[in-house]
Amino acid sequence: MDTSDTVRHNGRQRKLVGSADRGGVARSNSETEETTLLQDSDSRSGSDAGEDGLPTVPPSLKGELGNVLLLLFLYVLQGIPLGLAGSIPLIMQSKKVSYKDQAYFSLVFWPFSLKLLWAPLVDAMYVQRFGRRKSWLVPTQYLLGLFMLYLSVTAESLLEGDGRHGPDVFAITALFFTLSFLAATQDIAVDGWALTMLSRANVGYASTCNSVGQTAGYFLGNVLFLALESADFCNKYLRQEPRDTGIVTLSDFLFFWAAVFMVTTTLVAVLKREDARPRDGRSLEEAQGGRSREETQGVRETYRLLLSIVRMPTVFTFCCLLLTAKVGFSAADAVTGLKLVEAGVPKEQLALLAVPMVPLQILLPLIISKYTAGPRPLDIFYRAFPFRLLMGLVYALLVWWTPTVKQGGGFPVYYYAVVLLIYAIHQVALYSMYVATMAFHAKVSDPMIGGTYMTLLNTVTNLGGNWPSTLALWLVDPLTTKECQGPGSPSCGSPAEAELCAQEGGVCVTALDGYYVESVVCVVLGLCWWLWLGKRMRSLQDQSPAAWKCRKTQ
Repeated sequence: MDTSDTVRHNGRQRKLVGSADRGGVARSNSETEETTLLQDSDSRSGSDAGEDGLPTVPPSLKGELGNVLLLLFLYVLQGIPLGLAGSIPLIMQSKKVSYKDQAYFSLVFWPFSLKLLWAPLVDAMYVQRFGRRKSWLVPTQYLLGLFMLYLSVTAESLLEGDGRHGPDVFAITALFFTLSFLAATQDIAVDGWALTMLSRANVGYASTCNSVGQTAGYFLGNVLFLALESADFCNKYLRQEPRDTGIVTLSDFLFFWAAVFMVTTTLVAVLKREDARPRDGRSLEEAQGGRSREETQGVRETYRLLLSIVRMPTVFTFCCLLLTAKVGFSAADAVTGLKLVEAGVPKEQLALLAVPMVPLQILLPLIISKYTAGPRPLDIFYRAFPFRLLMGLVYALLVWWTPTVKQGGGFPVYYYAVVLLIYAIHQVALYSMYVATMAFHAKVSDPMIGGTYMTLLNTVTNLGGNWPSTLALWLVDPLTTKECQGPGSPSCGSPAEAELCAQEGGVCVTALDGYYVESVVCVVLGLCWWLWLGKRMRSLQDQSPAAWKCRKTQ
């Protein structure tokens, strides 16, 4: 369970912006936001000269506050569809959808992990008169607004279904996948626009806008929406007279933000001029590492460069390890939150647990980065790995314990305190592994092509979390054993058998929950990975720097 986004931590991915590689791909980090720490430590260790030899200028927001606020607002807009996407699994779980359906919907969180595949095209193809970044930003945000407007009319009916078959999961997944794809494309455009919107001295504010803005947007679209949509929460905390519905509905929320997208995008298109040069006077090619070749050639160069990096033996080995490292955590990360909702924990209360975690999530990277700054950051990754595995079993015990403490339709305060404590301990292990991985990415990335190199490694890291989570959701139902109690079929393994059991007056009960099977299997697989492949990952730190350099740059 990752209650920072309640169910799917892969939906929230904040990027480091403000620099680009020679192939035109904006640099981004993976799971959350802390790559900024790596750059900060590098900048503090340098002198008064930047990486390109130019003198650095003390940051000042004089004359640029409007641009910073615009960037912040664009990232807030980006977080709204991500937050909404993170809330849908909880809503579907309350409607008793299958875990196979949840696995289908988990594909919605993949576009942010795969945006490297089309980022070079967004960077290279544009209408020059309209603006390089506005050519993508404006139509993308209009499409986001239109899709949200369409969803405001259809989303609730799709979630309710026809009364017999439940929510139309395929249609919901397709629509929210499109929203996520558009948000990822908008992110590429905004990341690139930060290069020319802010001066060299202030370009570091872009990562702050990214982190703060997307977090705020996600909070609005997820935590705030679930709270205001819940009749129980509103009746308990916000109303004097109880009602059957929350203050807002999903349709109301979608319609409001659709209007915000349409109006603000029009204002940006009409009033905001996109400069062709950075505000410090450099050409755009200079800001992007001196690249002055034809854009279409740059796209081909970027894809060739990505392929050449992956073919390097050390990088290929490292990518294989990244793709398999999170298998042991998949049941805990993807299924636990849904199981708690299934056990009766209100989805809005589960979402609100993310609020007190924010200070911890800010402080942990700052503390952990002190221990990963040395030559062997993956040692921290290796040491934290078994503790995070252990938390998977703790989560399984939490799910087992939850029904026993339910009182009168609710849960006591001490229950939420226990959940918060368990989650906080889990975050220490999670962030230890994450910051260590980011530190190693920065350490081994070839500085000549650092943006492309880092983005590739971060993309693989993301995929290493996406596919196990989807698979874990998919396998819950097949691994679950149900029996029919009463005069009916002895099994409830299929919908037809369950319907036959109900028709004959029986009741299907769960004899063995597949979640517990998964939890144990995942921990065993993770332990095997740690004992054998974990040592292989640690040994990669002993490779010479030349082993990580792309041949094209040697």
